[in-house]
Parts: sequence; structure tokens; C-alpha cells
Amino acid sequence: MVDEKIVESFHRMWDTFPERARLIHRDRTVLAVNRKAAEMGMKVGARCIDDPPPEAHRGCKAADALKAGEGRYGLNPAGTRIRFWIPVDGCKDVYVHFSIPTDHL
Repeated sequence: MVDEKIVESFHRMWDTFPERARLIHRDRTVLAVNRKAAEMGMKVGARCIDDPPPEAHRGCKAADALKAGEGRYGLNPAGTRIRFWIPVDGCKDVYVHFSIPTDHL
């Protein structure tokens, strides 16, 4: 679905990030997870939108980020995390999704 070099680059960049990060296809299939996401049980091949609870996906800006070709961010519904959707340059249907807790600000 995506060139293996993209997955390798994702791991080089995101595996040491202290919060969960995933490489995701437009159809919401998870292509790669960083170490923190793997520790939390997030899996490659799963659909991110199927992660419970359903209301956590309210305000998702993935489609908007891909359409615009530039990153988007916003708070999760509970206001406890800042979420980011960043398109991968040269891969029009792939983005990195990660979030950070607001209590770290």
C-alpha cells in the first residue's frame, strides 16, 4: 500500500517520540506504529477509526489535511490532548497522526 522506504522513514523519525504516533492511509488503515503506540496495543493493519471509543474520533481532520496537503491540529473532544494530522510529502494518501497531552503545556 505504501513504499517500504516511507515506513522505514516513519520509524526513524517517530520511534523515539514519547507519545503515540501512527502512519495512516486515507482509508484509515494503520501502516506503521511507533514504539509507544505498539506498547499501548495499537496495531498495523487495524483501522484507526475502529479504535474505541467512537466519540474520540469527533473532530478528526485527516481528510482536510490530505485535501489541503498541509498539517492540521485540534483538541480531542475531552480537551485533554492536542491532535495532529500531517500529510507525508510525496504520498498523497498517507499521513502521520499523533497527539500530545495538554497537561504538558
